[in-house]
Amino acid sequence: MENMENNGVIRVAIADDQELVRAGFAMVINSQQDMHVVSQASNGSQIVELSKSQNPDIILMDVRMPVMDGLEATRKILQQKTNENTKIIILTTFDLDEYVMAAIHAGASGFLLKDTEPETLLNSIRTVYQGNAIIAPTATKRLIENMIQQGKVATNTTENSVANYTAQVSYDVQANPAAQATQSCAYTNSAITELTDREREVLVEIAHGLSNQEIADKLFISLPTVKTHVAHILGKIGARDRVQAVVFAYENGLAKP
Repeated sequence: MENMENNGVIRVAIADDQELVRAGFAMVINSQQDMHVVSQASNGSQIVELSKSQNPDIILMDVRMPVMDGLEATRKILQQKTNENTKIIILTTFDLDEYVMAAIHAGASGFLLKDTEPETLLNSIRTVYQGNAIIAPTATKRLIENMIQQGKVATNTTENSVANYTAQVSYDVQANPAAQATQSCAYTNSAITELTDREREVLVEIAHGLSNQEIADKLFISLPTVKTHVAHILGKIGARDRVQAVVFAYENGLAKP
């Protein structure tokens, strides 16, 4: 509803404690006809409050901020009924391994380093706005390795097999180590029984990093049919986006690295 009222213009909020960083991102975003910065915040608590009134489509969220960190702010925003359609892209200067699972569990739809090229930033915003997630090969590699170490994925894998999998995926996700210890995976095997055979096939291909069009071509079905299956899958397993769907597939043995 919000998107329609704004004629398709993506409403973006920026949360970062560095004013220069906020100004730089805002300048890049406001240079585009299809997106506009509606609010800026210097800490997590401020963006939580601003999101209630502004209800942005996308929030670029720094991880390390005063008062409240970006992960806690992400959780609070996504729990607010007014922000049920808001999607969050985590921003950080720190490409740390332990951020990966924490970001996904917090509900983030993507991860970008702050030195990302402007065109990559803009394309990532559009990608997430369209309901997809942004995962880079490096972060996905760490994600799968982390799951292997925790025994959530079959351990008879090699470095090469993990690398082969991550080579098929396109973008990146991450977050804060502090929350990782307190977050547990919400997925359960019981959700698998809700999936049809075709939905399981589609989910496996999502886990392999295929786009909707590539899935359609591989399974010899139409693109609209794939989109319908993806929507049903996300709903049945309780995932916000494809990132969480990938985690579900690996944790439940539907896909192997």
